[in-house]
Amino acid sequence: MPASRPVLEIAVQDLAGYRVAADAGAARTELCSALAATGGLTPSAGLLAALVAERDARGPGTPGVHPLIRPRPGSFVYDADELDVQVRDVRAAVEAGVDGVVVGTLTADGRVDTAALAALVVAADGREVTFHRAVDSVEDPFAVLDALAAAGVTRVLSSGGEARSIDGVRRLAAMVEHTAGAVQVMAGGGVRPVDIGALIAAGVDAVHLSASRPVAGDGGPGGGGASGHTVTDPDVVAEAAAALARG
Repeated sequence: MPASRPVLEIAVQDLAGYRVAADAGAARTELCSALAATGGLTPSAGLLAALVAERDARGPGTPGVHPLIRPRPGSFVYDADELDVQVRDVRAAVEAGVDGVVVGTLTADGRVDTAALAALVVAADGREVTFHRAVDSVEDPFAVLDALAAAGVTRVLSSGGEARSIDGVRRLAAMVEHTAGAVQVMAGGGVRPVDIGALIAAGVDAVHLSASRPVAGDGGPGGGGASGHTVTDPDVVAEAAAALARG
């Protein structure tokens, strides 16, 4: 079991979402853009600055700001230019005052790209580093955990290799047992408040969810069509926080 009580992390895309997470008592936010359309991409500098300013204005106990550093959708195998952009983005995020960053790099044969990860950890300059659900794309998550521990990564976000965390709960429990605290294991992927009790029972250190709802909106011929976007749902976040408190 984790050494301390599991905490709540909310994936947010805007300042309103951060405020919802803060009001509910979340420990962290993962800040990204285009969450529904792409699974999340690197947020803008302006958005990042707005969240850091909100965190600072609220004072102690406010959720940490952890931007996702991901330059494009698709695989987590990056060429030298893409890695250079990510290193620059991590450095810019650190300069902006973030609490940590969220990254994920793999090789073409499905292992952790340790050289790329090392460059990102160095760029993070002592801030917490979370390895995202790229871990769910590999056959051997336990080898990934060993590589992350060796690299100095703080935590890993995983669904246990399934689309939804509740379906991967057995693997999550095995990951917790394998890493024995060397890397925090955070459950994430299709999490609903009703799933949180079972995920906590698996021994995870944190539970991560977007808690989002769709908002319709037609962007027109030049604005991305009629798919709309998603926003953080205060009711779902409150339900998640309550479920976490119940254990």
